[in-house]
Amino acid sequence: MTALISKLRGLIFKISFLLWTAIMALYSLPLMLVMQNPRDRLIPISRRWAHGVDWLLCRIVGVDVEIQGHEHLPAGGAYMLACKHQSQWDTSVVLRLFDNPAVILKQELLRIPVYGRFAHMLGMIAVDRDGGARALKAMLRAAAEAARQGRVLVIFPQGTRTRPGEAAPYQPGVAAIYRETGVPVVPATVNSGFVWPKHGWPRLVGHRPRPKIVLRFLPAIAPGLKRDAFMAELEQRIEGGTAQLEAETRRHLGL
Repeated sequence: MTALISKLRGLIFKISFLLWTAIMALYSLPLMLVMQNPRDRLIPISRRWAHGVDWLLCRIVGVDVEIQGHEHLPAGGAYMLACKHQSQWDTSVVLRLFDNPAVILKQELLRIPVYGRFAHMLGMIAVDRDGGARALKAMLRAAAEAARQGRVLVIFPQGTRTRPGEAAPYQPGVAAIYRETGVPVVPATVNSGFVWPKHGWPRLVGHRPRPKIVLRFLPAIAPGLKRDAFMAELEQRIEGGTAQLEAETRRHLGL
């Protein structure tokens, strides 16, 4: 009976998530069709959508959400958040935490109907992985402009979602942006993959003890490091922080 209830709650979350996303997409569509530059109107919509995702996770799945390490965020000016990427949640939470973040994402995502236009109008930065040097220069120009505007740059430096405990190489684009923008970099780690896996929908529905998704900001890396030194320091901080957070999560969940 318990397993059946968990599956039912999981199905309710899936339906609710899709319905909530559709509602917010339809709500924003007229703005995107009529207004030439609706970013100021779309930012509150994106934040409301992200808050709704967390509400659904807490109420239906039975998951707590906690943001740690606020003291490591620079007080003023632009900076880059380089975050571990384990689930779809990682891309939604930044929309409610930061005012007008510039998320660096795959160009293929801009081809998704409605979502792609929404992301473009929010000023997200697309990366064409097959575009060569010209695409890299375009991405760097966009990142530098976002930094000049004082926006938080958000990048997932491995370029893909990983499962807890899974290794993946760090892509050189993060070092290029670090050099081009000259902003501090805040490494961050998450444990969202335990609850919302790389592929599929949230699990551990109704689990006891209650699961907790944690986003943990780590001490910032100052500008000015050489490329290899920066990449080594970034990977060491993120992977070390991830190992610690995953160990804490396994102990908490009894896994």
